Amino acid sequence: MADLSLGEGNTPVVDLPRAAARVGLGRVRTKLELSNPTGSFKDRGAWLLVGAARTLGAAEVVEDSSGNAGAAVAAYAARAGLKAYIFVPADTPPAKLAQARAYGAQVVAVPGPREAATQAAVNFAREKGLFYASHNRSPFFTEGMVGFGEELLRLDPPPTDIVVPVGNGSLVAGIWLAYRRAGRWPPRIHGVQAEGCAPLAEAWERGLPEPVSVSPGPTVAGGIRVERPPRGAQVLGMVRASGGSMVKVADTDILDWAGFLAEKEGIFAEPTSAAAFAGLARLIRLGRLGVGADVLVPVTGSGLKAAIA
Repeated sequence: MADLSLGEGNTPVVDLPRAAARVGLGRVRTKLELSNPTGSFKDRGAWLLVGAARTLGAAEVVEDSSGNAGAAVAAYAARAGLKAYIFVPADTPPAKLAQARAYGAQVVAVPGPREAATQAAVNFAREKGLFYASHNRSPFFTEGMVGFGEELLRLDPPPTDIVVPVGNGSLVAGIWLAYRRAGRWPPRIHGVQAEGCAPLAEAWERGLPEPVSVSPGPTVAGGIRVERPPRGAQVLGMVRASGGSMVKVADTDILDWAGFLAEKEGIFAEPTSAAAFAGLARLIRLGRLGVGADVLVPVTGSGLKAAIA
């Protein structure tokens, strides 16, 4: 599948001295996943997922997404010569829709919550007999995320804690699998969700092993607005086993950190990415991270994908 690669992965890691000073830590690093070909970490999984679809004989693929995964699948489908149908919530940022369309995908906007787009995609794939290229459920996509964890293993020194935005939790799974396959125990993994939709963070706070049922509200962090994460129990288990935790953050804090990263660190992060930094600050306020922590917070997607007022 080397012919499908667009150069995804092997993203740079840089220090964020002003972010570290703001939260009172000696060191904060980021991995610039926004430098992937379509501007988000989802390219890692889309490359393998679309490659698997082509190998299995698919000529057309169906995906549902809040934006980034849809753009990634559309790009790699174009690279593979496959037709892509991308189902998205009707309130998906226009830039993400334009990006998927630019790759030749047929974009279908679905009114209602995020789950409505998923159900519409599933129904369409079944009716037409097409390959359902779900980044939420496919093991191929998760395998693509393992590369992120493998790159962390090469860092010297390795981080003690990793803070990531969590919707479906593919990045958590990728980190966990990479470390365990290498015979290493992962750093503490901390997942961050938006207050408007936090089924995993709510479960964490209540000490439950499964995501709780939530009625999703509005949030600027659309990439993590997932009402029913299919791998929710698995993700919670990985976070707990790593010694990490889950937190939820307010939109005001997310937007504040998005502005800070742009103005003070020169990084234009989309709100979903900025949520992880808001989560970092909250973890410190809650006493879950000490001043000696060496933290890595990836910037999972570019701010060019979602306008910030």
